[in-house]
Amino acid sequence: MRRSLTLIGVAVTAALISTTPAASAGTTAGTAAATVFAPNPVQTLGRQDLTDAKDADLPVFAGAYRRVTLTDLDGTGRLAGRYVIVKSSTGKAATTVDGAFPAWHRDADQFEQVMGYYWVTTAQLYLQHLGFGSALRPVNQRQIELRIDQYGGDNSFFRDDKANISLGKGGVDDAEDAEVIVHEYGHSVQDGQVPGFGTTLESGSIGEAFGDYLAVAVTSWATGTPTLTPEACVADWDSTSYTSTAPHCLRRLDGNKHYPADVIGEVHADGEIWSRALWDIRTGLGDTRATTLIVEAQFSFTPDITFAAAAQATVDTAQRLYGTAAANTARAAFAARGIL
Repeated sequence: MRRSLTLIGVAVTAALISTTPAASAGTTAGTAAATVFAPNPVQTLGRQDLTDAKDADLPVFAGAYRRVTLTDLDGTGRLAGRYVIVKSSTGKAATTVDGAFPAWHRDADQFEQVMGYYWVTTAQLYLQHLGFGSALRPVNQRQIELRIDQYGGDNSFFRDDKANISLGKGGVDDAEDAEVIVHEYGHSVQDGQVPGFGTTLESGSIGEAFGDYLAVAVTSWATGTPTLTPEACVADWDSTSYTSTAPHCLRRLDGNKHYPADVIGEVHADGEIWSRALWDIRTGLGDTRATTLIVEAQFSFTPDITFAAAAQATVDTAQRLYGTAAANTARAAFAARGIL
C-alpha cells in the first residue's frame, strides 16, 4: 500500500459545459451534467480563511460550484465509465435523474463521488490531449476503482496490488479537492507504465513529486491557471485542515531543495527536489511539451530507479521528442537541483 498524502501530507452558463476540456475531448460513451468544485474553493474564491466546518454547505461556498459534463459514462446512470468506477461506503450511490446528476453540494456524500469521477476522467483526457493513445502509446487507459470516504484518516493512497485509489475523509474530505484526486491518479499512471513503481526512497520520491506535478498540470489545463492563489501550491483546500499559515499548501512545486543536502529520507519531502525540476522544465518549455516528455520518459523507468537515472532518461526523451534546446532545458533543471 502506498500512502500518498500525509498530514503535512453560481452556477455557470451552458457555454462552460461545452468548452471545458474534459467535456470537449472526443469520446463515444455517455455524458451527463453534474456539479463539482473546479478545482477547489480556495483557488476559485481566493479565500485562505475557508474551513471544513464539518462538511457544512455554508453560503461562502456558493461561488465555487461549477456545472460540468461528465464524459465516458457507461450509460447505466451510475458513476461508472471507461476510466473509473466509483464506490463509496457512505451515503447512497450517486445516480442520474432524468439523464443528469442532481446538483449536490459538499454536504452530500454524492458530491464527492461526482468529484472523484470527474477529476479522474479529466486527468485521463488531459493525457490523451497530449497525444498519449494516439501519436504516443496509451497511458493508463484502464478502468480503475475509486473508493470515496472509505478511509477514516486524513490521507489517501493508491494500491498497486488492486489498481484502486482510496480517498480519506479526515479534515476536509480528500475528494473535495481535485488536486488530491489527481495526485493519487498520478500514482496509478506510473504504475500503469511501470508496474510496482516506487520501491526505493528515490523512486518513491519521484512518484510523490510526479503526483504533485500532475495535479497542478491537470487542474490548470481544465480550469485555467489560478490567479487568486499560487499555481505551484498543491491541494490548497485539503491542506487548510492541517496547515496554519497562508497560503495553505500540502506541498509546493517551486521550492529550493537541493540534492543531496536536503534529503531527509521521507518520500513526500524529498519529492520536492524532483518536483521543482519538473516545474522548471514546464516553465521553460510550456505545459504541453514539458508534460509530454516527462510522462513519455517514465516508460523507460524501473521500479527502483534513482534520481540521476530518471533525470538522464528525461533529458534523453526531451532530445528525442523536441531536440537539443529542449534537452538542454531539462538538463539545466535537474542540474539546478544537484541531480545531474
